[in-house]
Amino acid sequence: MHKTTLITGGAGYIGSHTALTLIDAGQHVLVLDNLSNSCHESIERLEHLAHARVDFIEGDIRDTALLLRLFSHYDIDAVVHFAGLKSVANSVSHPLDYYANNVVGTLNLCAVMARFNVFKLVFSSSATVYGEPAHTPILEDSGTGFPASPYGRSKLMVEQLLTDLALSEPRWSIALLRYFNPIGAHESGLLGEDPNGRPNNLLPCLTQVAIGRIPELTVFGNDYPTVDGTCVRDYIHVVDLAEGHLKALQVLHSDGGLHIWNLGTGIGYSVLQMIRSFEDVTGVSIPFQIAPRRAGDIAQCWADASKARRELGWCARRNLAQMIEDSWRWQSSNPFGYGHAVQLSAALAR
Repeated sequence: MHKTTLITGGAGYIGSHTALTLIDAGQHVLVLDNLSNSCHESIERLEHLAHARVDFIEGDIRDTALLLRLFSHYDIDAVVHFAGLKSVANSVSHPLDYYANNVVGTLNLCAVMARFNVFKLVFSSSATVYGEPAHTPILEDSGTGFPASPYGRSKLMVEQLLTDLALSEPRWSIALLRYFNPIGAHESGLLGEDPNGRPNNLLPCLTQVAIGRIPELTVFGNDYPTVDGTCVRDYIHVVDLAEGHLKALQVLHSDGGLHIWNLGTGIGYSVLQMIRSFEDVTGVSIPFQIAPRRAGDIAQCWADASKARRELGWCARRNLAQMIEDSWRWQSSNPFGYGHAVQLSAALAR
């Protein structure tokens, strides 16, 4: 039986790109996803790009009986954990959903892992755990703050849970990957970000305005203490991010304990700068309106990722223009995301 890496949330945006990266590196993966913010078509496209069948189970990490069956059937020796809700704005309106999915779900997953003596875990954390940073760029030892949203607080709770696990049992080998703002898509245009409903993140909003699905972009706040009054973020290509997960997993196979790494580019761009860059790269004009600040947003953050460079041999290699080009290729090839199966056959025929 193959040694297997379980990828929770592996049909989603970052999870599917990471699954492909791991498969390309020769790993056998099992994808578990409840398809609450993804769809099965991403698995079909993943199989096409990987030239292999991908083991996929539709299910929820809170389903203990399901997890017990999976760990009994597959020889799982590591878990890459993406499953969880991820919208800052939505978390403000529905905090209980975020604590139930992100915190309780992780607790359940770890309990089953320990029962089967599986102690290697890469956790998809977030720069939101730093709260409103006192200084930028942000280092791993800057200390966590009070995250501005239930989403961020749920991520911090999971980090604290996993830190306690690593301290309690030396067999645990855990990586907390604090990444910044993933954008971009696979260069084939077959895998990309396909949020349910109206997007909450900037790049999907930009591409959907450009494709005509949204009439105009809403810029939340222009009175922040930043270069032009709009929020500043560190944008990282999703494939660079996926490669960071592979590097972290490789370290866990040789080095135990708790590891924390920032994954970002170290460069911050404001919302208005992103709009101008998108227009420059694509040639598409983006209409926008200024609206009041949105609850849960902080003014600015970008990473110091030098620790990941030293310890993982990883750095972000794709620049902003490539991120935008790949995002636009994905959206142009899939104007309605994964929603129309006819697009798959047309895309694969190219």
